[in-house]
Amino acid sequence: MSPIIIKKATISDLEIIQKISKQTFIETFAEVNTPENMENYVRDNFNSAQLTSEINNPESAFYLALLESEPVGYLKLNFGKAQTEIYNEKAMEIHRIYVLKAFHGKKIGQLLLDEALKIGQETGVEYLWLGVWEENHRALQFYSKNGFVEFDKHVFTLGNDIQTDLLMRLETNKK
Repeated sequence: MSPIIIKKATISDLEIIQKISKQTFIETFAEVNTPENMENYVRDNFNSAQLTSEINNPESAFYLALLESEPVGYLKLNFGKAQTEIYNEKAMEIHRIYVLKAFHGKKIGQLLLDEALKIGQETGVEYLWLGVWEENHRALQFYSKNGFVEFDKHVFTLGNDIQTDLLMRLETNKK
């Protein structure tokens, strides 16, 4: 297999990020959520205006994973006030690691997580954190295997369905 290339995304990658966002979210969650809730979430969170504001936010960063120049996934990081919940200047949120289902098992998620860890160390944050749905066992296992530990929970609302996300963190740059 060719090596996966990870490159920083820009606004010119909007359509690619939008396509991967929609497809990955649907592939991952459609079986366990209503079509209406899925449709509303995708429309509200992955529309061009929303993703443009995320990509253009100076406190967020997107990185595309490319296999033979084909985009197969991406990483979204949030710093400072772009973090969705923990507004700690010494923390970095891994907001999304999305990999198209056809490319699961090819270590792309691991490469994207490794990129996040590298960026966390380079920027000097004390820890990385993320939220993951308590029923997303594949993701929970992946993050646990990489040293993330649960430290809190929060409510995630998908349409009219109230769900629980586990908040997980990984210490970096231990003093």
